Amino acid sequence: MNQTSSKHSHKDLALLYLRKYAEKDLQAMEELFAEDIVLRDWKIRVVGKALALSETKKNFEAATSLTIEVLDTYENEDTVAAELKIVVNGTEELFVVDVMQFNAQGQIKAIRAYLGRGDD
Repeated sequence: MNQTSSKHSHKDLALLYLRKYAEKDLQAMEELFAEDIVLRDWKIRVVGKALALSETKKNFEAATSLTIEVLDTYENEDTVAAELKIVVNGTEELFVVDVMQFNAQGQIKAIRAYLGRGDD
């Protein structure tokens, strides 16, 4: 992962995470997550890679299909926020902002997801 992170910006890594999440690629999540990751959304909060992977696996298993459209991104030194339109199973639309924080090795150390609305 260290070699990958030195070649990619945090924004690139955030977009990779979102692409691999939509593909339901649990192996990619394992590589992208830091050991001490904090994963939080409007339903759950877990700490540590094993629990974060377990929650992610549950989400993957619950969805037949996932489509993630990146509407916009915002980046600073170690954090990327991505405004997303997520379609689950072809019908359920979620408008979410993911705030991803990265460690010095380019791994995701925190993901905070906020549920929003689809209107402008």
